Amino acid sequence: MTREVARQVLATELEAIRRVLESLDEKFDRAVDMLTACAGRVVWTGMGKSGIICHKLAATMRSTGTPALHLHPADAIHGDLGMLTRDDLVVAVSNSGATEEILRLVEFLKRQGIPLIAMTSDPRSALAEAADLHLDLGVRREACPLNLAPTASTTASLALGDALAMEVAVRKGFDEEDFARLHPGGSLGRKLTLRVEEVMVGEDYPSLGESALIRDCIVPLAKMRGTVPIVDEDGTVVGVVTAGDLTRLMGSTTDFLDVPVRDVMTRTPKLARLGELASAAVHVMEKHGIMALPVVDESNRLRGIVHLHDLMRSGAV
Repeated sequence: MTREVARQVLATELEAIRRVLESLDEKFDRAVDMLTACAGRVVWTGMGKSGIICHKLAATMRSTGTPALHLHPADAIHGDLGMLTRDDLVVAVSNSGATEEILRLVEFLKRQGIPLIAMTSDPRSALAEAADLHLDLGVRREACPLNLAPTASTTASLALGDALAMEVAVRKGFDEEDFARLHPGGSLGRKLTLRVEEVMVGEDYPSLGESALIRDCIVPLAKMRGTVPIVDEDGTVVGVVTAGDLTRLMGSTTDFLDVPVRDVMTRTPKLARLGELASAAVHVMEKHGIMALPVVDESNRLRGIVHLHDLMRSGAV
């Protein structure tokens, strides 16, 4: 049967992640405490495929606000131990817990008093017993049909490492603003750094006072894609009139042109604020099914308007 091996591989790796999920306990909480309190760098180390996973996990921690690096254990015992300081914390990943190069590294860590978290599938292994804290991966069999190639063990390591990294990020209060600061390049950086004032129409954007009539709205609605802010004498936004409001009014009366905007406008409009992320404005528009938001300052005075189409063109979506 075709795909039989593939199905077995995926089932085995799903089971590995399930075991990791079910094993989360106070040891996991202690690991998060240790990682959060680390005054230096979180140093991930592993050999072979585990080393590749460690490289990724170090990158994930760096991108979410925790200084981290990957240290190859073989390079470490051949000169790279100078990368480590007493303020660092090492996370060693080895499914067997018996990797020779990592055990050689452990000797140095113990002499220097550098804390060690081990992730293995054997709580009785030399690495697990030498560590300050052991997290059990719980892998009993690899997804490889020969039970040789690291597959389920690397999946479990990656999942547990990601869980630790995300818990630490949340514990540190890492948010979208922090993420944007660390990812300034490419489309992702653009999406996370673009502000509404960079996209809004701000020059001579038409607005009307509360005493205006619907006839005064028709040209601005057509010109400015369906939304006109209504402001008081100080320029504070007190409502909006949309093309939808006009359509509904036309269906209810033939004398709609002389109806005051105050009788039609939405008095609690959704607003965007100067300095707000453009992606946040997109979220509000999508959530409430609207096409444009007045942009206001800290006093709710009108400074422009931002349209969904412009946000889409800018890459904020």
